[in-house]
Amino acid sequence: MRTMYRILKRHGGVRERRNQLRHPVYTKPELLATGPNQVWSWDITKVRGPSPGLFYHLYVMLDVYSRYVVGWVLAEYESGAQAKALISLCHERQGVGPNHLTVHPDRGKSMRSQEVLGLLADLQVRRSYSRPHVSNDNPYSEAQFKTLKYHPTYPQRFGSFEEARRYFGELLEWYNKQHRHSGLAFMTPEDVHLGRAEEKRRQRQQVLDRAYSEHPERFVKGPPKAESVPQEVWINKPVNLSSAG
Repeated sequence: MRTMYRILKRHGGVRERRNQLRHPVYTKPELLATGPNQVWSWDITKVRGPSPGLFYHLYVMLDVYSRYVVGWVLAEYESGAQAKALISLCHERQGVGPNHLTVHPDRGKSMRSQEVLGLLADLQVRRSYSRPHVSNDNPYSEAQFKTLKYHPTYPQRFGSFEEARRYFGELLEWYNKQHRHSGLAFMTPEDVHLGRAEEKRRQRQQVLDRAYSEHPERFVKGPPKAESVPQEVWINKPVNLSSAG
């Protein structure tokens, strides 16, 4: 037997016959938003129900440029049909035109369901996906869920589905209308999404100008400038553009 294998090996007849696992190559997403309703990021997170092992599923659709929650739903189970309904509702409410929007989730089962893929094709919405196990590919949804779950009022568990739905209704309204986002020059997502940010910046600048004119000695670095909202928001800004500033 050994002699046979030596002969086969000499003539190239011995090789690995088990199935070789081939890992697919995933493209790094590089998405740019210069205004609202150009790129939406969405994800699903589990929230604890009244008993151990019982979870509800919170779907949130987030505008990447403004961080505005354009839609959300709480469900008792995760499904492609639920995701399709949310995307359709958000698209209709925002009045998005064809070939204007890219929707970017991770690679969860619901995100890649036939229901969702068919809807995006019908709406002429481009799709993009995070790479597996790369949280930086969906940073805005990740950060938003962290903001919600670290809110002082967030409970260990929800007593019922209705209680959880009421809570997230109030919390997400607060997030859109009152939360002053550090990545948005401390504007609210609603101010940015609805185009009020520049007027708010001008108002802040007027306050700073008055303060400087009254007490210039307090401003050792010179006249203060009100911060503006970033003109570009990226998911994975290309390295050549990052190095260029």
